[in-house]
Amino acid sequence: MRVLLGLAVLASSLTLAQEPAPASAVTEELSPADFIAALQPQSGEITLPNGVAILKLTSDYQYLSPESAETLLVQGWGNPPGNKTLGMIIPTYSNPVEQGSFGVVITYTEDGYVSDADAAEINYDELLVQMKEESVEENKARVEAGYSEFQLVGWAEPPRYDQASHKLHWALEFMTPGAKGNSLNYNIRVLGREGVLVLNAVAGVEQLGKIAEEMPDLLAITEFAPGKRYEEFNASTDKVAEYGLAALVAGGVAAKLGLFSKLAVFLLAFKKGIFIIGAAAVAWASRFLGGKKKDNGDA
Repeated sequence: MRVLLGLAVLASSLTLAQEPAPASAVTEELSPADFIAALQPQSGEITLPNGVAILKLTSDYQYLSPESAETLLVQGWGNPPGNKTLGMIIPTYSNPVEQGSFGVVITYTEDGYVSDADAAEINYDELLVQMKEESVEENKARVEAGYSEFQLVGWAEPPRYDQASHKLHWALEFMTPGAKGNSLNYNIRVLGREGVLVLNAVAGVEQLGKIAEEMPDLLAITEFAPGKRYEEFNASTDKVAEYGLAALVAGGVAAKLGLFSKLAVFLLAFKKGIFIIGAAAVAWASRFLGGKKKDNGDA
């Protein structure tokens, strides 16, 4: 099962069961190779549909348009239709509908300039404790609603922020009772002048080493377009977001993004394996920030 959820403080998480997707989830008429070919992956330099960012893909990666990403999410990964993305990045050396693969879902939130003034002050151990506490409360509500639990285990890789490139990345480990192996949520956030570019990698925990190895490449290929870059922020005219880096990690943006999932054979076991979206992340971010205001023009 692969799941990207915007559920409370679990912060847009993606999970992967180690079984390949059932044939019916792809199509009874196309092989996995033909299915991906039909998605018409693109190579080279790609301007995202909203024009805010550019992907400079190496030979190791290809891009799927929002329409092709929707086909993969729905027909390949068994997702409900209507997903709002800017497309996906997939490796050229593996097929995303086969076992051991991964993909990167791209979205964007235009909440304004996110100040990184708190970057050096965040206690991520303390933040994780609060995220776990919130996840316990969320799981109570999930169980009452008839959904399976999705438990936050801890950091698979603690948050790291590159002040020069304004890129934040981290990995979280999750577990679902009864599932074979834990799940990995690898997050990338690229700060821009008007919002945040969100990249979420779909993978299993055993793939952490591989994704961590590729993380420098994934970080390097994504840049905001001229006029949209973080360093071009104008304090006198531009909107400032109501949250900082801590809220990005905890789910302040993730709660608005929607959900994506890869439902393999575990769908039959879990019945209600699709995770619902909650608004608790926004409430949690408000509590965590405690109503504090930023120094650089945040109102």
